[in-house]
Amino acid sequence: MIDLGISKIALIGAVALVVIGPEKLPKVARTVGTLLGKAQRYVSDVKAEVNRAMEMDELKKMRETVESAARDVENTIQTHATDFEKSWAETTALPLELEGPVYKHPGKNWRLKQGATPQWYKARNGVRTKALSGAARVARFRPRRSS
Repeated sequence: MIDLGISKIALIGAVALVVIGPEKLPKVARTVGTLLGKAQRYVSDVKAEVNRAMEMDELKKMRETVESAARDVENTIQTHATDFEKSWAETTALPLELEGPVYKHPGKNWRLKQGATPQWYKARNGVRTKALSGAARVARFRPRRSS
């Protein structure tokens, strides 16, 4: 960059005052200031764009490395899963001479199911064990007369 000190700026101002004149100097100074501001904004925009492009490149590289790592992990998991499935199949497979008879469900027997709950459990929990007729139920729950 150009190294401008206070003495150099004062010298440039004095020369501009002599060359341009005191009437046009403020207008020219404003114009030069706006042009310098636009130039600085343009340079900062270009720098920001270059930084964004560099960050995008870095992000793309990072994404590629993460995706490749994920693929590697997926491949290792698949190989370990297939190895596990093979070893599981080998350990759980019984030889034909060791296999017993095939289990057959005995079928539903409602009499056995009905008697499966013990009477003491039914009595403790208030489960009805005998059916009451309508008249017996009314007589049981009829309020008693007090004399």
